[in-house]
Amino acid sequence: MFSLKDIIDIAVQIEQNGERVYRRAAGKIEDPSLCSLLQWLADEEVKHMEWFKALKDNIADTGEHPEEAKFGRDLLQNAVGSQSFALEDADFSTMDHIQDLINLVMEFENDTVLFYKMLQPLIEDQKTLEQLHAVIQEEENHAQCLKKVLSES
Repeated sequence: MFSLKDIIDIAVQIEQNGERVYRRAAGKIEDPSLCSLLQWLADEEVKHMEWFKALKDNIADTGEHPEEAKFGRDLLQNAVGSQSFALEDADFSTMDHIQDLINLVMEFENDTVLFYKMLQPLIEDQKTLEQLHAVIQEEENHAQCLKKVLSES
């Protein structure tokens, strides 16, 4: 119904959303250490986006029927589109506390991990699976860093 390339396109979109939101938030935050953390998270999202793009380039086309492929892409986009992956609606200027920002970012990171874990059964190549696991571990580490900042604030 949908291809691994379609799923990777969604993963790239998720990483792009994260990068854009983290950079926008960093521009609105006065705390230098939190701004630095958000910039680091944005840079990490860029690395993940590049990894997914390279992965997509190495996947062979399945020769799906064009209408079925479009239906699958649309279905996947609609299913994921309602998740909190799209953080563009977040208004960082209205967040009164650092905790609000960190909680929002942690939710994004955790949702991202869940999506990537959903990808695991769809990947047959062991090396690719190991690389995806490394990306998942990085996303989980991001959430841990955010929890630490939250506990210190």
